[in-house]
Amino acid sequence: MTSRPIPASALDGHIAIVLLTGLGDVVHGLPIANALKRAHPRCRITWIVEPMPAGILDPHPAIDRVVVFHKKEGLRGIRRLARDLAGEWFDLTLNFNVYFKSVWPTVLTRAPYRLGFERGRARDGVWLFANRHLPARPRRHTQDLFLEFLEVLGVPAEPLEWQLMLTEEERAEQARFFEPLARGPVVGIVPASANPKKDWPAHRYVPLVDAIHREVGARTVLIGGPGARETAIARHIVEEARAKPAWGLGDGVRRLLWLIGGCDAIVAPDTGPVHIARALDVPVVGLYGHTNPWRVGPYRKYENLWVDMYNESGAPPDASLADPRHGRMEAIAVDDVLDRVVRALRLRAGTS
Repeated sequence: MTSRPIPASALDGHIAIVLLTGLGDVVHGLPIANALKRAHPRCRITWIVEPMPAGILDPHPAIDRVVVFHKKEGLRGIRRLARDLAGEWFDLTLNFNVYFKSVWPTVLTRAPYRLGFERGRARDGVWLFANRHLPARPRRHTQDLFLEFLEVLGVPAEPLEWQLMLTEEERAEQARFFEPLARGPVVGIVPASANPKKDWPAHRYVPLVDAIHREVGARTVLIGGPGARETAIARHIVEEARAKPAWGLGDGVRRLLWLIGGCDAIVAPDTGPVHIARALDVPVVGLYGHTNPWRVGPYRKYENLWVDMYNESGAPPDASLADPRHGRMEAIAVDDVLDRVVRALRLRAGTS
């Protein structure tokens, strides 16, 4: 435990969560915010976040205010953040990041209690800007890392809840999009991550899409952002597949949220939408070879749906393994993915 405890009065006050990015990490932070609100309903939570994942937090029942840190603006972004936090008094700051970019948000909260990772897991001297630290432990699944904060604070973590919510307008938009696909199950495909090394070869999605339609009578929808690389991959799939998937690529994490929530299963490599699907209880067929699913996969669920080429067959789960393994995504076969999709749809239908 930390050498100096944090008083309960700080937990009943104004809490700053500094969790800037990426999308999956922000999703992993939601159970911590929910647990704090359950245990200390009088607390006020302000979440400081970068622009891309900010939409996940608004609306959210546990978050009272979202402050966007425009880190890419450099000094201008820091000054803007200082103005946004001016006049606020924080009792406690929780820094879930390990990189230097989190130092400015942490310091600018001016909280008397600042809890963060210890020296062994923090980088760039970030640990120096916290005055309370987590105990030293090995690296683990990101969700487990974040749950350590609740342990130090003496806040029960269970039940683990994400509480991702859609507005009425978003539910209407979701209904309009999925209405033409309503004749059977829908499988969402996320064909690209932020790192090409994590991706499954793009050309293999073509026979997968056709097999999903042919073997299980399901429709597919391509899900992702508007980036040039993922758009090019998606266009290739649409052009080459006989069973044309629906086009779901577009901008904004709110759109991503209702698209994933409308699917019966998701196929994806190591990328943020996996964790949105997990939070929404949408079965995830995770494709892993470059990264370790026990460290980055959907938390405590859908292990029987993973296609795991990262770990050796029969090896026990070990979330401490973090070194990338090159060339293993190419070892994932179409038939293996199709098998997991069938399992996922049976699970969704309650017939597994």
